[in-house]
This record gives sequence, structure tokens and C-alpha cells, in this order.
Amino acid sequence: MAHTLSFTFGPENASQVSSPYDEGAVHDSFHQLIQEQSWLAEQEMVEMQEMTNATSRGRENLAYITSPARQTEVREAEQAEEHPDFSSATLRILASMPSRTIGRSRGAILSQYYNRTARLRRRSTRPPLQEVSHSARPSLRQLGIDLDSSREEEDAKRTLLVKELQSLPASQRVNMLQAMPLSLAEKRSLRQDSSGYSGTLKKPKTTAPLSRCSRLKYYIILGFRNLWYSWLSLLHTLQPWYYSLKQISGRFGSSILSYFLFLKTLIMFNLFIFLILLVFVVGMQATYPPTTSNNETFTGLELFTGAGYFSHTLMYYGYYSNVTLNDPCASGSSITHCQQSQDVHLPYNMPLAYLFVVGVSFIVTCILLVYSMSRSFGESYRVGSASGDLTVKVFCAWDYKVIQARSVRLQSENICTQLKECLAERRSKSHPLNMWKRLRRLVVLLLAWMISLGTVLGCVIAVYYFSEYIYEVHHDRLTRSVQTGNEALLLALPLLVSLINLLMPYMYNLLAAWEKQESPVLEVYVAICRNLILKMVVLGLLCYHWLSRKATSSKITCWETFVGQELYRLVMMDFIFTLLDTFFGELIWRMILERKKQSKQRPEFDIARNVLELIYGQTLTWLGVFFAPILPAVQILKLVLLFYIKKTSLMRNCQSPSKPWRASHMSTIFITLLCFPSFLGASIFLSYTIWSVKPSERCGPFQSLPTVYDSGKMWVTQLEKSNPNLSWFTWIHQHMIQNTFFLFVISGILLSVIYLNIQVVKGQRRIISLLKEQIANEGEDKTFLIQKLHAVYGK
Repeated sequence: MAHTLSFTFGPENASQVSSPYDEGAVHDSFHQLIQEQSWLAEQEMVEMQEMTNATSRGRENLAYITSPARQTEVREAEQAEEHPDFSSATLRILASMPSRTIGRSRGAILSQYYNRTARLRRRSTRPPLQEVSHSARPSLRQLGIDLDSSREEEDAKRTLLVKELQSLPASQRVNMLQAMPLSLAEKRSLRQDSSGYSGTLKKPKTTAPLSRCSRLKYYIILGFRNLWYSWLSLLHTLQPWYYSLKQISGRFGSSILSYFLFLKTLIMFNLFIFLILLVFVVGMQATYPPTTSNNETFTGLELFTGAGYFSHTLMYYGYYSNVTLNDPCASGSSITHCQQSQDVHLPYNMPLAYLFVVGVSFIVTCILLVYSMSRSFGESYRVGSASGDLTVKVFCAWDYKVIQARSVRLQSENICTQLKECLAERRSKSHPLNMWKRLRRLVVLLLAWMISLGTVLGCVIAVYYFSEYIYEVHHDRLTRSVQTGNEALLLALPLLVSLINLLMPYMYNLLAAWEKQESPVLEVYVAICRNLILKMVVLGLLCYHWLSRKATSSKITCWETFVGQELYRLVMMDFIFTLLDTFFGELIWRMILERKKQSKQRPEFDIARNVLELIYGQTLTWLGVFFAPILPAVQILKLVLLFYIKKTSLMRNCQSPSKPWRASHMSTIFITLLCFPSFLGASIFLSYTIWSVKPSERCGPFQSLPTVYDSGKMWVTQLEKSNPNLSWFTWIHQHMIQNTFFLFVISGILLSVIYLNIQVVKGQRRIISLLKEQIANEGEDKTFLIQKLHAVYGK
């Protein structure tokens, strides 16, 4: 057993299956495999000698096989250090494995690729892609190549390889160089020697000059290519806030960048809604304004209250008319003018347009949200992804966008925290807490959640009774025609709601510090959950108050305008309190920290709280689209200002959060929260308003109708009377829209598709787990075979 053993594991003789516990059978199997591999190596050596007989004596040395004494000794020494209990024969076998032999000898690689280039040069045509080897690192064991060549032999082999590369076409030469398992410097040197020039873009010098047509063609191609690259770079620079987002990602990483990308996404949603409302509702009503005039004077307080002068403008629902806009008979014109133009070629029904445009905007927004959420889930929560694997944390957790030293240090601390979490999780599974500690932790969690839910209940009760009080005071002042301080009183309720939304998250942070959650990620999720419960419950109470009997009673002339004004005031107060929080919570707090600790420590940028503020403001906008069609424009202006304010405060006052954030996962959570609690709640509120609430009788496009939905039914009836050929449209409306059975069928199909997708994902996860288990078993099988082989040779 003095010669080097070369063997491979593979299904060479699948018909002979022996028990792994039979030592004699294992010895015979390995002996047979060794003989087969030795015979293959001899055959390959004979072929190589026949191919090189017509060449010089130097090329014949390429097929010369010598014993790899020095390389084998080095590998055996390394294997002996790793596995001191294995014999020398086993160590030789381990040293001849693919992972231990490939890349050891540069001369062997050059020899093999010289042989391959010689075969390629003798072929008349270029081989198809299927015949090219898929492995970029060929097995040196099967070729029996010399692993202990001297420096002179290596240089001779390199010279022969360069000559053979020069005889190949340029495309085959490039493919051959790319497939070589050598360093980039060695590849660059081989390319320079074989092609006669250096670099990747320079061309070899030709003796014959180019013709004018060829030169013109060459310059035209270069011009079009440069124009195309310039156009692509211009498209990137035309994106909103391209350089600002690059600057934020470079200094603070992708976690804080996800907040600004989410803000940009909200701007796009609002821009779409505003454009469709501007074209089909606001613009058409501005073209045909109503006959009533606005007698209010602008005082400036309307910018905060939304009342006064703004009450009789395009801002609110009550300004829009309930007639066909381009019909002279409907607009109150003279009888003679009405008789002269009896036929209207393109009648524009304002109530139908108002309802249709608002519905279409919500449907398209729903489709975009679902698409964004599904794509985000596909990118961040892939099937089979190992979120808690230590290997993934070590090799894939670094954010390469970070360039600032402080952010780099914080990110390294975040990765250390994540590794500690993984280790702590494994340790907790292996060493669970005792009964007393678990009981104590359960009591702390129950008390914290009782306190948080109790504060939510207290805030809801305070908002309810305060709204009732403000409503009664406002109604009494309107009854007595008292205007002094009446508009300023309207800001009391939005002030209270915004104050609650500002102060309660700080109390929840104190509860989180008392709880001491097991992981910072769980702490973030708990904070998001508590703040979301608070905001959604308060908004639900306000929606109930607006649609209750007191709000929709005869005491208010146009309750839709009143609801629109309330939502406008909430949006404005939310923006003002966001500015105050940015000023006091970031700027003033940074100055206090610098003076107190005499260091450059800065407050952390709270991503979760800032994102929840964005979701809260967007929810207010979706709630007010029906009652205030200009509200999306106000939200766009607010978000644009908020982007620059937050960016400036972030650059000057804040630092990256110390809690670990996975930007892709958090972006998915932000889109999900925007879709389900926010958009779904606004859609339910709007649907209930359209189908169940009676509109005002003196204002708006749906006045004197039982419900808003009845305007659609009236239009379908009029369409059938005017054109009997469209009776099929009436049938579709009656049996597919008004009939609830069709809605249940669609819901059942949708739920079935969702269920099937869930089952498919579960099956994929199960298959992936089985494959992982099979891979682990294969590793154990290899270890078992090596141990058996060691035992056989030991005897």
C-alpha cells in the first residue's frame, strides 16, 4: 500500500450492494473501486501519450506521472493534525479527496488545461455547450497528473499552454481562461501572454488600417452605446430623492433607509389617488361650478381648522353638485337656453363619477398593496430560509451600504447581538427555566399587558366623553350664533388625540424596559403591536362618533363636510406634533446628551414609532377621500415636507438604532400593517358609509337619496329605459352585484386559492426539511464509511 490511493465515491457498480457492517465486503468494494480508478488513469495516460507523440519531447513530459511525495507528505501532515487517530493509509485517502487535491498544484492545473486546449485546437468546429465540462475545478485524481513538478517543469508547461491558447479562437480562449481555477492575477498574465495585449477593453494592434466605412461604423456603435449608458444613468438620477437615499443608506444602512422608502411609497399611493380625483371629479366640478357663492372671508385660521372659508370650496364633499354638469337644464339656466340645447352628446353625471372614481381608486390601491405585499413576502420570507442559522448570521448579515465609522461599529454590535440571541435561544431550549422563574416572567408579562390595555381603555373613554362635550359646546354656540373662538374650539379634539399618540409610545418603552424581553426583535414587535392597538382603537371610536346618530342628525346641515373637516384637522395636528417630537425628542435631546455626558452620543432613530406615525396619517387620508377629495394633496405636501425634515434631523441629531433590524423583513411588516389594519379598516368604513348611511339632504352629489349606493341603481334603471338594448347590463347588475350569492361564491374561490397556496407552501417546507435531513444523513454515511475503512486498514 505504498502507492497513492485514488478513488471516488459513486454508483459505479450499483448492482453489487453490500452491507456496510460487513468489513470484508467493504474491503472488497473499496479494492474494486481502487482498481477501476487505477485502470481509468492508465487509459487516460495512454490516450495522452498517443496525442503527444507527434509533438516535441517537452510535450511528452506532460503525461509523465511521478509519485507525489512532497505534496502527499504535506497533506498527510495536515490530516494527521486534524485526525490524529487515523492511520497513514486513511490519511492518504483523505488527502486524495476532491476538496483536498483541487487547487494544490498550479503546475498540474496548467498541464491539464494544456491538454484540453490541444484537444480543442484539433477540432474543426467549436464544440456545443452540452459537451463542455460543467466543473470549473476538474478532478486531478482521475487524470493522474503530477502534483510535485519542479519550477522548471511548471514554466515549461506554462509556455506550452500559452502557445496552445494562442492557436485557439478568441471566444474559446476567453472561455478556457474563465474556467481555469487560478487566481485573477495568473489569468490576467495568461491572457496578456496569449493575446499580446493587456487589459480587457484594449484591442490588439493591427498592421492594416481600418477603412472609412469600418471606422464610421465603429464610431456610430460607440456613440449609440455611450448614449444608451448616459440615458440609463439619467433615468436613475431622475428618480425622486435618488442622491438623498444613497446618502442615507451610506451613513445609516438599509434599516433606516426602509423608513424613507416606505414614505416614498406612500407618496406614490397618494399621488395616484389625487390625480384620478383631480381629473374626473375636482377638475370637472371646477369647470362647471355651482351657482351658490362663498360669503366667508379667509382669516388664516382655516389652514389649521379646515372650516370657515374652506367649507364652501372644492376641498369638501358638500361643494359638489348632484346633477349632470354639462346639461343646461340641470344647471338652472333659462328655459329658452334649455330648449335650444335639448341633446347632450356626452352627459357627465357627477354623482356617478364621484362614486365610481372613489371606488376605482380604492380597488386599484388594494391591488397595488396586495401585489407589493406578496412581492415583499417573496423577497424576505422565502421558503426554506434559515433566519436563525448562525452561518447565515455570520456570512450574510453585513450591510455593505454602510460606510460611516459609527454606523459600521453599531452594525457590528447588532450582528453580535443577533448571534447572542441565536445562542441564547439554543441555550434556552437545552436549559429551560425552572418553574419559579417561568411563573415570575409570566406574571411580569401579564401585568405589563394589563397596564398597556388599561391605558388604551382609559384613552378611549377620555376621547369619547371629550368628543361628546366638544360636540355639545359647538352645537350650542352655533344655535346662539356665537362665532368668537368657535373655530379654535374645533382643534381641541384633534389636539387631545395627537397628544395621546405622542406620549403613549414613551410609556410603552418604559414598560418594555421593565419587561426585559428575551430578544430585541420581540421587543420591537411588542412595541409595534401596542402602538397599533392604541391608534386603531382611537380611530375606530372616532369613526363611530362621526357616523352615529348625533353626528348625522339634523343639527348638522352637511355631516359629510363635518367629517371631512375633522379628518383634515387630525392630519394637520398629526403633522404639527410630528414636528414637535422631532424638535424636542431629537434636537433638544441630543444637546442634553452632549452636555451631560460630554460625548457625541446621539438619540437613536426609532424606526417603528416613525413608521406607525406614517401609517396613522395614511389611514386618516384614506378615511377622508370620500369626504374631502383634496385631502390626498394635503397628505402629499405633508409627506414631502416630512421627508426633508426627518432627513435633516437624522443627519444632524440621530444615530442608527442599536436594536437589530432586518430591512427586508421590516419592510414586509410595514406593507402588511398598511394593508390590513389601515387600508382594510378604511375600506370597511367607506363601504358602510356607501351602503348603509343616509346622505345629507341639502348638500353633496347624493342629496335626497336613501343611500349613496342608490345612485348607481338609479343610473342603471335610467340606462335601461333610454336604451333597451342594454338590458343585459341591468341583468348583470341585478344578479351579480346586488345578489349576495355571487359575492359568497367569489369569497369561497378566493379562500380556496389561499388555502391551496398555504398547503403548497407547507409541502415545500416539508420537502426542504426532508432534503436537509437527507443531506445530514449523507454526511453521517461518509463519516461511517471512512471509519469502516480506517478499521479495515487497521487490521
